[in-house]
Amino acid sequence: MATKEKSEQAEKKPPKEKQEKKAKKTGDRTAAPKGEHPGVGQPVPPPRLKLYYDATIRPKLLKQFGLGNVHEIPKLDKIVINVGFGEAVKQAKLLDGIVNELEIITGQRPVRTKAKKSISNFGLRQGQEIGASVTLRGARMWEFLDRFIAIAVPRIRDFRGLNTRSFDGRGNYTIGLKEQVIFPEISYDQVEQVHGMDLTFVTSTNRDDHSFALLRELGMPFRGDDKPIVVKM
Repeated sequence: MATKEKSEQAEKKPPKEKQEKKAKKTGDRTAAPKGEHPGVGQPVPPPRLKLYYDATIRPKLLKQFGLGNVHEIPKLDKIVINVGFGEAVKQAKLLDGIVNELEIITGQRPVRTKAKKSISNFGLRQGQEIGASVTLRGARMWEFLDRFIAIAVPRIRDFRGLNTRSFDGRGNYTIGLKEQVIFPEISYDQVEQVHGMDLTFVTSTNRDDHSFALLRELGMPFRGDDKPIVVKM
């Protein structure tokens, strides 16, 4: 009898309360009615750097290079973060720490990279895990770039600007970092092994001058610039 009464009360429960309860339980931002709770039922806003690119950088690059088609305007397609760790051959457990650190920094699960061929002098076997890699696109890419420029780059030791000669001739730019601790998400006390990483910024253009202009407008502090560009919102 009591069970029947509970089921009847559940049926009479207002749909708003059901939606709110579902939103709290699952973390869904669209399950609850709009305006009922801050952050619930509201769409996630685009990254601020993406908004700045659309509103300011695109028109500026279109005018600067005299492009006749808006599809020719250079844009950032993806960011690839790669860590090659040769010590993983002897200490495989250290690679687990690197994978966890990359996930904390990027918010995305890395892919473990494997050796393509065996090298007997280094004790390396084909298929052995020797590093990790993450490819960022969309909102995660823009949010990572924003944090990298505003927070991580100023923490680089003896920083004097990014090298302008690291373009590959096809519009892509690569930065080599010596320490992962420049990212504030990483606690130095919990680091088992200090390691470097390579960041590759892949753009839609195959011209280095277009890629340079794009990255500079996004705020990349290249060597020789008087001051870094600050995103104004």
